Amino acid sequence: MTRARVLIADDHSAMRERVVSLVGAEFDVVGAVGDGQSVLDAFAVLQPEVVVLDISMPVMSGLAAAARLGESRQPPRIVFLTVHDDAAFVEAARGVGAMAYVTKRHIRTDLVPAIRLAIEGRTQFPDAVAGPRERLSR
Repeated sequence: MTRARVLIADDHSAMRERVVSLVGAEFDVVGAVGDGQSVLDAFAVLQPEVVVLDISMPVMSGLAAAARLGESRQPPRIVFLTVHDDAAFVEAARGVGAMAYVTKRHIRTDLVPAIRLAIEGRTQFPDAVAGPRERLSR
């Protein structure tokens, strides 16, 4: 069975390295970039199945990048990994087609399962704002 290809985007290099380390045990990390425009450029070349995006990034926000990725012929599954735990950001992520939303404080427990669910076509959003079907079953 082939491992899913994942692209990581975060503007902090230490966080990119941490995400690559966590995700790389189960998925093929095909790239790690630091801004929204680089996400679009890397996606065009690498064609990952999943893109893990921070929301607050330079050049282009993760939300704007996700919206653009959604216009692709074969759009990737989008998983947001962010410090923002506010409902408005979660709803904005849903609005641009995200499959999952993970806060950085839950990176160890929630990121890999969120990617797995996204690959399966299922969603994961924080309980405080998620509808009953979107909650992660534990």
